[in-house]
Amino acid sequence: GDFDTRLLQGGYLGVILGLPLLNLVGFYASMVILLALLFISLLVTLDVPIYRLINRREDEGEKLTDNVVVRRGSEVINPDKKPELKPIITPKATVTKIAELTDKEFVIKSMKLGKWSLPPLELLHADQDEPATGDINASAQIIRKTLANFSIDVEMGEVSIGPTVTRFTLGVKLSRITALNSDLALALAAHPIRIEAPIPGQSLVGIEVPNKKVAIVGLRDMFNSDEYLRSKSFMPLAVGRDVGGTSIYAGLDKMPHLLIAGATGSGKSVCINTVLLSLLYKHSPEILKLILVDPKRVELSLYNGIPHLITPVITENKKVLGALKWAVNEMDRRYDTLSRTASRDIYSYNVKMSERKEPIMPFIVIVIDELADLMVSYGRDVEAAIVRLAQMARAVGIHLVVSTQRPSVDVITGLIKANITTRVAFQVASLIDSRTILDTSGAEKLLGRGDMLFQSAESKMKRLQCALVTEKEVKDVAKFLKMQAEELELTAEDENNLSADFEAKVGESGGFSAGTSNDDADDPMYEEAKAVVVSAQKGSASLLQRRLRVGYARAARLLDILEEKGIIGPGDGAKPRDVYIKQDGANNVDAILTSNVPDSENNESGSI
Repeated sequence: GDFDTRLLQGGYLGVILGLPLLNLVGFYASMVILLALLFISLLVTLDVPIYRLINRREDEGEKLTDNVVVRRGSEVINPDKKPELKPIITPKATVTKIAELTDKEFVIKSMKLGKWSLPPLELLHADQDEPATGDINASAQIIRKTLANFSIDVEMGEVSIGPTVTRFTLGVKLSRITALNSDLALALAAHPIRIEAPIPGQSLVGIEVPNKKVAIVGLRDMFNSDEYLRSKSFMPLAVGRDVGGTSIYAGLDKMPHLLIAGATGSGKSVCINTVLLSLLYKHSPEILKLILVDPKRVELSLYNGIPHLITPVITENKKVLGALKWAVNEMDRRYDTLSRTASRDIYSYNVKMSERKEPIMPFIVIVIDELADLMVSYGRDVEAAIVRLAQMARAVGIHLVVSTQRPSVDVITGLIKANITTRVAFQVASLIDSRTILDTSGAEKLLGRGDMLFQSAESKMKRLQCALVTEKEVKDVAKFLKMQAEELELTAEDENNLSADFEAKVGESGGFSAGTSNDDADDPMYEEAKAVVVSAQKGSASLLQRRLRVGYARAARLLDILEEKGIIGPGDGAKPRDVYIKQDGANNVDAILTSNVPDSENNESGSI
């Protein structure tokens, strides 16, 4: 009788469930309960655990809508938001036994800089800008749909963001994906696209897509890392950053020689500056000596005057041939020295010399900025010298860094390639040029401006972005080194003087002979040198270098001429030489009398 027929409008299920609940707890409470039951039923139907909704960002923070993991170096980032740092922590390996130091490690730890200070990192630029990749998810979907149009179903893997390119990884049959390079480039509106099939060490294929905005890699951050500062390599080089943004380092002593090739303007000279700064930020002039060859006369001239140079930067082809022949003779002389001391290599020899408190054998790095010009002038002789050094010079600490902008078989010959296995290829014009440098394709699809392929005997080929080194950075570092050399009064009067030997055998004319030049007394700068020492009332090689703007070896030869002429006194260790003639033309009697004092009373400082 009291039954309300309006309840039937909700259905019988509403009468069975809703009416008792409505009478028991009221209208609003019953609404909340019914909504909660509806939500729980949806979760049960879709098989979604409640804890996954609560901890979804913590448990699956690396997963995107299409299961793509985005990495930049060792960081995992979410492309929809600002990059979040999530470093991957690996457990430290437990060391059970302390291994004995090898000769190389002993030399690295024992080589003290003395009073020499390495250049500060503030002279270099840090990394600039962040790479702009666009919509990563959209690009991944485009790649998937493009391949689906050719009946290729793929599952997208990790995405690595580098300074220059972004690499999408996927699992697919190699023969099918490599033929679709042009179709992917068209669909992504990006050119050129490089397909790495497979990625070394992984069962995946990589598709490298150019970034919309390129990040600039700076040397300061690379030099400030523990991998560079505490490197087990004696001469570590900051090569660049890979497609994941990770810094890559390589040891010149392990290479042991380096070939750099690429088209004009692709970044070869900047790469050479990176190599030189990597060495100058690690070693003092006592340990490292350089011979720089620059036929173009503009790239390496900024380093003129630094104390690491055996001779001023060589710009004449005729003198280059003499320098290479000198290096071959120096290599033979060093092998004789190792044989006499029963040493296996330069590291073993330097360990023995360090224990005896005797001068060590410095390392020599020969940098040739343009090989093609030399091969045209002295092809057979230059090739023979380079091959001989590449074959044998590693054990005695002589290393080659050779660069060319003409990657053809008459410049990069088969003998040179066979003996220089570590190679860097920048952007080239054709597939043939890429095969000439690397024996494989890939360099023709690089983007230029420091984008390169690095191939060594120890690792597979890697795509890297070379660091940018500006002219101002090179000038600042060179200025710092030259000012420090002037303050320390580095002179040529040491027992291990490579500069004097180089100048004696090669000479100003560029020839090569076993004896010294007979034209020393007729040096056209003799009168100027005489005026400088008389005006300053002291004589030293560094003084003549600064005032006359000459090389180290020529300044030392001018001092010998002045001594023979009776203008200055004999060498007295690190002290400047006495001048026998005053500015008014009279003889300096005090200096002459002082020079006659026996060595035991006068030479208190010893020789350098």
